[in-house]
Amino acid sequence: MATYDTIIIGAGGMGSAVAYHAARRGQRVLAIDRFTPAHDKGSSHGRSRVIRKAYFEDPRYVPMLHRAYELWHELDRNTNEKLLHFCGVLNMGPAEHECIRGVLDCAREHGLPHELLDATEIERRWPTFKPAPDDVGVFEADGGFHLPERAIQLHLQLAETNGAEFRWSTEVRSWKATPDEVRIATSDGEHVAKNLVITAGAWLPTLANALALPIKIERQVQLWWKPKDAALCRHDRMPAFIHFTADRAYYGIPSTADEGPKIARHHGGDITTADALDRSLRTEDESDVRAYIRNHVPNADGPLLAHAVCMYTNTPDDHFILDRHPQHENVIIAGGFSGHGFKFAPLVGEITADLLDANAEREPIGLFEIKRLMRGPR
Repeated sequence: MATYDTIIIGAGGMGSAVAYHAARRGQRVLAIDRFTPAHDKGSSHGRSRVIRKAYFEDPRYVPMLHRAYELWHELDRNTNEKLLHFCGVLNMGPAEHECIRGVLDCAREHGLPHELLDATEIERRWPTFKPAPDDVGVFEADGGFHLPERAIQLHLQLAETNGAEFRWSTEVRSWKATPDEVRIATSDGEHVAKNLVITAGAWLPTLANALALPIKIERQVQLWWKPKDAALCRHDRMPAFIHFTADRAYYGIPSTADEGPKIARHHGGDITTADALDRSLRTEDESDVRAYIRNHVPNADGPLLAHAVCMYTNTPDDHFILDRHPQHENVIIAGGFSGHGFKFAPLVGEITADLLDANAEREPIGLFEIKRLMRGPR
């Protein structure tokens, strides 16, 4: 007989939230991770993450973001913590850029408060920025950043309080599902459950290799800089931002302590695998972002203070996977979070817990169905 109701493979940003939401409903949960809690080997580290609602990626995410915000606030209340910091988010770029148009269309469609600013007004409000003369800015006050490592730690703590168990530094070697149970072979033995949830980030292609999903793992480098005027880069003087230039995008998150602002390129990294990831800092990692900083955030053009390498797990359409395995009803796959998923972590936990709960009547979300990635040649 199954020892657990649900086994979760991967206890990072998404897996920790699933563990909490499933355990709080009374499920017997075991979460397995090949590393240690809130580790820096995957995709959910880096001290801060942007959170926003005016979603250029697709306006269908906005109702989900409303619920995600509610769950983040609930997590803060339940733990007496402050994960969310609302310094605002500024999207900058040419007015005709598809992402700037997407932000505006989304904000207008959903009635999200926002301001449309020209380059002069951007510089007046936030002197640390030097946009191009023809750039515009879309400012969303109901945005900012949150703290990923601490969020994971809190989800894990609450999951454990609700009875969840964990196996750390444990590698999953294989799994086999029948309609009645799932057996998971690991480096510390076999575990059995009624259901399996795979939230393994960049290791998803390996753990679901039979599906041959068209997922690409992208190397990403986060960088922290020492500003010339530290006051201008504090979160009370500088918003989080995304700057769309002609052929690429950069993002930044203001300082919260003494580490300086985080400014890095969004997408554009090498395609790799989780196990082959180059975690070293390359010359071009710094030079590309420094060239951007000198042109557009010159106040941050000081020494490089720190770096961290992580991974984006990208689907071809940049939408998530959150669905049942096409051959196994009792296996749920949550992945492909494409460099914009962490802000949804508590909602992914809630949705997955609904899928595990026969009484919840939650159906898979069409936007995130696996079958969309399995049509035609791969």
